[in-house]
Amino acid sequence: MDDTTFPRDLVEAQTAWYDTYWQLASTAPTTGTAAHRRRLQELSRHIAGHPYWQTSAGTPAAGMALKEIARMKARP
Repeated sequence: MDDTTFPRDLVEAQTAWYDTYWQLASTAPTTGTAAHRRRLQELSRHIAGHPYWQTSAGTPAAGMALKEIARMKARP
């Protein structure tokens, strides 16, 4: 699968999830983590609730492929 297989907003949301996760991981635990955690929750809801997963293409394998594509696009 490639990123054209998925809706663009879904790929963008998963990529943003990884970017936010890495930002959170590099932030000192005492400063600025709440905003990152809220953003991760918001992105997770968007990804999990996306209509794509209700189609026949929305399989567990597609979920893994989406994550791999997004990981490659995200900036560590």
